[in-house]
Amino acid sequence: MKQHLGSVALVVADYDEAIAWYTQVLGFTLLEDTDMGAGKRWVVVAPPGASETRLLLAKASTPEQRARVGDQTGGRVFLLLHTDDFWRDYRRMQAAGAVFCEEPREEAYGTVVVFQDLYGNKWDLLQLSR
Repeated sequence: MKQHLGSVALVVADYDEAIAWYTQVLGFTLLEDTDMGAGKRWVVVAPPGASETRLLLAKASTPEQRARVGDQTGGRVFLLLHTDDFWRDYRRMQAAGAVFCEEPREEAYGTVVVFQDLYGNKWDLLQLSR
């Protein structure tokens, strides 16, 4: 049996600003943007070269959902963006205006830095050492 995570839903305040940030700052590819009617859209982005897991940008539509925008994990790192070239991606993201929470660091498992998305969710940019 084989399984994988196809998509991870991320609650956003606005589709278009989220698409712009993820495609321009992180360099993700917009894979789908389908109108679902009644103001809803099916918006899927993914890192370049990604073959399985994608990010579903889901616009908050209730007060409870709006309260979670930018805080889906209570302030902990939410997602880990793996890369094959940490310094290339770090410098590109830095030039595009990404907000980093710390300086890059070397850990036993690899090179890592914490950054925030446009809403404040924390991510790791990570290049594993193995």
